[in-house]
Amino acid sequence: MGDPRLVVGGVAGACVILALLFTRLSARCLRGRRYGASAMHGMASLVALLVAVAVALIGLDLLTYDRLTHEQPAAEIAFNATGEQRFDAVLDYPTGTSQRVALRGDEWQIDARIIKWTAFANMLGFDAAYRLERISGRYADVERDRTAVRTVQALNPPERFDTWRALRLWHRYVPGVDALYGTAVYLPMSDSARYQVFVSQSGLLARPLNDAARQAVGEWKPL
Repeated sequence: MGDPRLVVGGVAGACVILALLFTRLSARCLRGRRYGASAMHGMASLVALLVAVAVALIGLDLLTYDRLTHEQPAAEIAFNATGEQRFDAVLDYPTGTSQRVALRGDEWQIDARIIKWTAFANMLGFDAAYRLERISGRYADVERDRTAVRTVQALNPPERFDTWRALRLWHRYVPGVDALYGTAVYLPMSDSARYQVFVSQSGLLARPLNDAARQAVGEWKPL
């Protein structure tokens, strides 16, 4: 399958070429004093240029999404206790980057966005894409979760152009978009526990990687 970034780049490039052609036609008509035709070609050039800009913005934003076709690792998370219901968490990503966050509670939760394309879009190379959004601490006791200090950390910086929001608002007019949805997974936090988070077509899932994590899961009693 082709790279969707190449497809987006090709569409943006074709729109730019159309804009240049219409601009040239507009200038030719203007020299011939065909003002009506010149205005029409000028408007067509502007529309093509605007479409090129919009497609380019979407393409740039899609660079922050990771393509997926099957279950694949999204992050590894290691926990170290720093106090009662306080943990230091280190997230290691497949890209080789790491992120450290402080969480409070008994459980950790990761949220992500999923963009699924139609079968036709998949044929063009657009596989489902995901982006991890946030990690947060949870308390097993619901009443405690309502009143205790909550910790939430963003896993992605705020974007200048948000493809998710744009597709959510205009999905009826954008061919190829099958579904937009959020997904989350949560498991217990424990000292020295290490987990791996995966993404599949159905959403997020997580598995323990060491004995500390397996023991925490085995003793876990989620409410």
